[in-house]
Amino acid sequence: MTIRTTQTVVRFSSPFRLPGFDMAQPAGEYRVDYDEELIDGISRLAWQRVGAFIHLPAIATQSSTQQMMPIHLSDLENALEKDQKQP
Repeated sequence: MTIRTTQTVVRFSSPFRLPGFDMAQPAGEYRVDYDEELIDGISRLAWQRVGAFIHLPAIATQSSTQQMMPIHLSDLENALEKDQKQP
């Protein structure tokens, strides 16, 4: 089974919470790594996301400690959608 990791940056304009986190995270840009699996048995290459990790703290935050926390894809999508709906 072939697995790859892709990276993206997500932006939250307001503090946000994700399940499993002790506290709300501040607004800002966060790097997210997606683990993707190659889907076998089709005539062209296709990848399916199977996991995600968010890097804490936000990119612009000065901190000597950084963490990479596993998150559920649906939780991240819901948090981003909620953030976009806020005024």
